[in-house]
Order: sequence, then C-alpha cells, then structure tokens
Amino acid sequence: MRTGTPARAGQYTALLAYLVFLAFPFLWLVSTAFKPPRELGSLHPTWIPRDPTLDNFRQAFDEQPLLHAALNSLLAAASAAVVAVVIATPMAYVLARRRTRLTRAVTGWVVVSQAFPFVLLIIPLFLVLKNLRLIDSVAGLVLVYVVWSLPFALWMLTGYVRAVPPELEEAAAVDGAGRVRTLVSVTAPLLAPGIVATGLFAFITAWNEFFFALVLLKTPQKQTLPVVLTHFIGAEGAADLGPLAAAAFLATLPSLVVFAIVQRRITGGMLTGAVKS
Repeated sequence: MRTGTPARAGQYTALLAYLVFLAFPFLWLVSTAFKPPRELGSLHPTWIPRDPTLDNFRQAFDEQPLLHAALNSLLAAASAAVVAVVIATPMAYVLARRRTRLTRAVTGWVVVSQAFPFVLLIIPLFLVLKNLRLIDSVAGLVLVYVVWSLPFALWMLTGYVRAVPPELEEAAAVDGAGRVRTLVSVTAPLLAPGIVATGLFAFITAWNEFFFALVLLKTPQKQTLPVVLTHFIGAEGAADLGPLAAAAFLATLPSLVVFAIVQRRITGGMLTGAVKS
C-alpha cells in the first residue's frame, strides 16, 4: 500500500493536469463569448465576465448565416453517418466471422489508413469528384466524409460483431437461415448499441471537419458551419473576437453533447474486440 499510494497520487495528478489542459480552451471560449467589447480589449482579462452580455451572439447571427450553415453541416454529417454505418455493418460481419489472410490484410489496411494525413488524400479525392461533377456540392462532401470515416467505423463494428456469440448464428443456420438472414434478424439487433455508437462517432467527425469542406465547397450558400466561422476573421487577420467566440461556442455544443452521450459506447467498441472468448 505504501509503494502504491505515491504512484496512484501521481497518476491522479497527471490526469487532473491533462483535464485542465483540455478544458482550458473551452472555458476561455465560453468566457469570451459573454464578454462585452471593453472587456475583450482589457489588459487584465478575467475568467468570469464582469458585465456578461448576449450581444456577441446577436451580432454573430446578424453577420453570418449561421443557421443555414448549421443545416448544411447537419445534412452532410447525418448523411455520411448513415451511409458509413450501412456499408460498414456487413463488412464488419465478414471481417469478424471469416478469419482468413485476406480479412487480416483488410483489417491491417484499415488501421494503417488512419495514419494518412488529409493533405495526401485531398488531391486524388478532388480529381475523382471533379470527374463525377461533384465539386462544390453537398453530395460530394458526403462522399468524402464516408470515405474518411468508414475505416474507423469498420474497426469499431468489427469489435462489436466479435462480441456476439457465434452460437446464436449457428442456431439460426440450423433453422435454415442464410448469412444475410442471420445478419439482419439475429446479429444486427444485438449490434444496435454498437451501430448507434458508430453512427454518432461518424456524425461527430463530419460535423467538426473543416479542411475538406474548405477545399471542396466554394458557393457560400453550401458552406458548412466550420467554414463559415472563418468569415469572422478579416482579410488582414484581425478577428471579430466576440462574435467569433459566440459562434464557435454554439458550433461546439452539438458535438460535445453527442460525445458525452456516446463516449462510453465508443470505448466499449474499441476494447470489445481485444477480448478472446
């Protein structure tokens, strides 16, 4: 106990420091969103606004079409999440149930593909979308989001499928059910929590994405919320700090709420496949 107590205290201290490091930008963002202009320019800033105001939120909605941009983001993120889950579910079933060299190679490629930076992907994706005439369209952006989120969604769902007892599928096969029937009627209902968690993860990824949307969408009416936030920064780099903080705070809330709901299921999906029965 004596040797374990200092180590545990050090772990908790490191965890607390890490939480403070993560929370600081968001807390400062919230504080800035409610500060009037005279406090934003103060040489002695404070955490809590002395005279909190909602003028930054009103000005943000007056200056930029935040609601329309949020609807574009919602459409792109929700569509990408649904398509990614529909594609990943049967693929994950095959990878989890068929242990061959091919499936192991596909699983390895899925993991390695997550290391590719955005810059390496944007040029080939741009050329493909150009040939498909999907540049500057929400449909093209959805296609890119599906391609980007599919590997991790496949990895998550594979872990959930491996947690389903194969005996249930064997019993369905004895009753005459085929692979597709077994997946739809037996395995898929048991995967419902994992499917929801995977879909919400894909939604959060697409909702917060900025780089692809900036490159592929040129028409202002089609731009997503992260791209519209950059319009609060002037040509010379001067930011309209109050409205920018207010708009960024509103844009952050949906992903925070969704992640708070699903974070335990996301962790469970990543760890389930590591346990062998």
